[in-house]
Amino acid sequence: MQVIKINGMFPGPLINATTNDVVHVNVFNNLDEPLLFTWNGIQQRLNSWQDGVSGTNCPIDPGTNWTYVFQTKDQIGTFTYFPSISFQKAAGGYGSIRVNNRNVILVPFPKPEAEFDLLIGDWMEDDYQNVRVMLQEDWTPHIYPGVILMNGKGPYGSPNSISYESFNVTKGKTYRLRISNVGSVFSFNFRIQKHQMVVVETEGSYTNQIVLDSLDVHVGQSYSILITTNQDEADYYMVATPKLYNVDANDSLVAKGILHYENSVLSVQGPIPDGPDPFDIDFSVNQAKSIRWNMTTGAARPNPQGTFNVTNITISQTFILHGSRAMINGRPSYVVNNVSYLTPSTPLKLADHFRNGSGVYQLGSFPVLSVDNAASYGVSVVEGVHKGWLEIVFQNDVDDEMDSWHLDGFGFYVVGFGEGKWTPESRNIYNLYDPVVRSTVQVYPGGWTTVYVFLDNPGMWNLRSQNLVHWYMGQELYLRVHNDDPNPAKERAHPQNLLLCGIFYQAHSPEANALAPQAGW
Repeated sequence: MQVIKINGMFPGPLINATTNDVVHVNVFNNLDEPLLFTWNGIQQRLNSWQDGVSGTNCPIDPGTNWTYVFQTKDQIGTFTYFPSISFQKAAGGYGSIRVNNRNVILVPFPKPEAEFDLLIGDWMEDDYQNVRVMLQEDWTPHIYPGVILMNGKGPYGSPNSISYESFNVTKGKTYRLRISNVGSVFSFNFRIQKHQMVVVETEGSYTNQIVLDSLDVHVGQSYSILITTNQDEADYYMVATPKLYNVDANDSLVAKGILHYENSVLSVQGPIPDGPDPFDIDFSVNQAKSIRWNMTTGAARPNPQGTFNVTNITISQTFILHGSRAMINGRPSYVVNNVSYLTPSTPLKLADHFRNGSGVYQLGSFPVLSVDNAASYGVSVVEGVHKGWLEIVFQNDVDDEMDSWHLDGFGFYVVGFGEGKWTPESRNIYNLYDPVVRSTVQVYPGGWTTVYVFLDNPGMWNLRSQNLVHWYMGQELYLRVHNDDPNPAKERAHPQNLLLCGIFYQAHSPEANALAPQAGW
């Protein structure tokens, strides 16, 4: 099978930054097809030009390179990067991003002995090019991953594993594990044999410190946990098992690594630690509701996170987004409000900046509250009110699949989960006191999840399913947050190394050549 490596590594190298750092990433594309990288959870303040998705950037052609420049502005936390087009993420190409606190900002727990990055994700054993062809011919339930990897390594004890992941620790110390779900399909439950974990951070937000025996992590999500090595000096299982799927202990879909104590002479003993019933939705929902914002601590800034809250806001807009399956012209698709996203050859951001979108997309055509229209393909762009509060209801109309949604450019407040259909009365059960702020949230089968987001970041922002199959088959749209004020403090100018494609490709467009001098190309 094919693996996408970065600098010869799989997973790719860690991007280790600090709040407000300016990060330069020069990407040389040695693949035989175009490539883009996105920085999952990095908010790209005032700068969607660097977002690295098909709606904002032209792809990097084979044999060429392009340099991303972005700032970790007013952020801390645990994030990932990965290829964003052509189903390439199924072949790897992903890595960890840490954004550390500045020294002047206190971290709300003692400094750990060490930190470990743990990228866990399902892996499809067929080449990603073959899978993306199959996706055009058959429904996705027939396309399942064959194994779950930890940092690109197979399960401990499997005859098919060349190596397995192992972390070396010392008895009596506390360690931070930064765990990310970099898979394509499965949510997973993570636990460590005979060890409890303390959840302290998720995707840039410090959380109330709750003690758990196991943790559900959904596709695209990241967490920081603390573990204290308070057991006998031995080896212990680290385990991740898929949600909504039955496995036994020896299944390749049971990821197994080792927590190895210094001076241990005992190999791992006994069965793997038990987890919750993978079909117990109530367990998962109740745990999700327990992940709350730590209101008293600072994060990227010294003022407490609770300074920014949603207890007394006015909602400017509401989007109700139904994710479901549909057949369109005889082809299986995933849709949002019965529209399956069709990627134009010209990135929306280019069209928006130089043509007000004319000829590439049309504002007002996407139904933000309705699924009455027949299923169809479309270039889905919705308008957001700059500096307004947006309520997004994610409705999962598929009863047998978990979904997971991500919004580039923002963190959102996760205010509610519910079963069945959302109604305006569902607002009565929202948590408006201390909802956690993150950028990726799960939506349970046949249920709904609501988030609030303050649209203070002008740009063209991708709103997508993190389930790679859903995303590739059309479950995404773009949120245009626009401010007519040309002051560059509102939104940064395009970069000088801007790539051109579609209607603006200079080699084929007299119009693009005419625009080039004023655009600085």
